[in-house]
Amino acid sequence: MDRDQAMTTVREALASAVPGADPSGLTPEAVFREELELDSLDFLSFVEILSDRTGVRIDEEDYSRLTTLAACAEFLTSRK
Repeated sequence: MDRDQAMTTVREALASAVPGADPSGLTPEAVFREELELDSLDFLSFVEILSDRTGVRIDEEDYSRLTTLAACAEFLTSRK
């Protein structure tokens, strides 16, 4: 998985986790929890969906690394 594929996968996971959210307009450095107004349950759903779609194990200690599209892409590409 390259960086562009990872960013697309993150956007798709966000859209699935938060119905009505439009992550297509997010910049790579935007803090998506704030931009999309994710609560803790939305974020956990996002993490689960992202893990399922990528096959990458995401532990609780990794959550702080999943704040922006760019950070998520970096996390995913470093794991594959």
